[in-house]
Amino acid sequence: MFPGQGSQRPGMAGHLLDAYPSARALFARAEEILDLPLAQLCVTGGAAELARTEITQPAIATTSLAVWELLRAAGYQPAATAGHSLGEYPALVAAGVLTLESALQLVRLRGQLMGEAAGEVPGAMAAVLGLPAHQVQAACTDAGAAGLVQVANYNEPLQTVISGHAAAVEIAGKAALDAGAEKVVTLDVGAPFHCELMSVVEEEFTAALAAHPFADPVLPVISSVTGTWITSGEEARDLLRRQLTGPVRWVEVLTTAAAYPVGAYTEIGPGRVLSGLARRTLAEARTRSTGDPRRLTALHGELAPDTWQQPLAS
Repeated sequence: MFPGQGSQRPGMAGHLLDAYPSARALFARAEEILDLPLAQLCVTGGAAELARTEITQPAIATTSLAVWELLRAAGYQPAATAGHSLGEYPALVAAGVLTLESALQLVRLRGQLMGEAAGEVPGAMAAVLGLPAHQVQAACTDAGAAGLVQVANYNEPLQTVISGHAAAVEIAGKAALDAGAEKVVTLDVGAPFHCELMSVVEEEFTAALAAHPFADPVLPVISSVTGTWITSGEEARDLLRRQLTGPVRWVEVLTTAAAYPVGAYTEIGPGRVLSGLARRTLAEARTRSTGDPRRLTALHGELAPDTWQQPLAS
């Protein structure tokens, strides 16, 4: 599982760049492709800088791909892969659909376009906790007279994110509280993602998607747009376009994976957001994460030691 925006934190790649030559090589390649000081940003960058969506997206994607390369070199062979919104790009790299270069270039443009859209279509996002998704959807419908507000993320059965015009999001949040939600948390994001307000960037991004090759998956990959399997490269290309304005169906991603079935859910990249969502959605889920040295070393212990790239001596 590859994480999306919200998983970034200061110093998130420090343990990788300090210890693993291959991680430094991947960051150097990413910096060459994007002309961005990604290593600096992911080691010493501040929270405010990392929160800028044009920085957040390539920073998270590069950190996740560095972890993926470490695990892949160690013999890690997942049964399937998926990514939460932005995380779908490294997931498609893992599945052989996108090259590293194409994924990073698309992620960089995606972040830039979304950042620009924030100025054109100011809005808000909020997480509704403790209320089933169908009741959150009803709250959005009730708030429709105040502007556009839609479900943006089906994260877990009792955590749903809404997105749209700020006034409509506020009214929908109050309606959700009236309907029994435990709390509504306004999210500190750069733009109202995963709703129709993002359609302003769709034409330019669609043209960019058309300029990159998409291969058919060599590893099963689940779409965060549909919650079902991606069957071809062309389908993957279209789903990345639809992802801009469509909701993230993470509950469906997890239930599809559970039915496959898979035995463990490994979060590849910074943070532990997706591990938590998996545990709260699937009662029997066994989760692993890689966002810090201890957890990365624990996963290393499950892999073939003779193929693992050992850390440099301190």
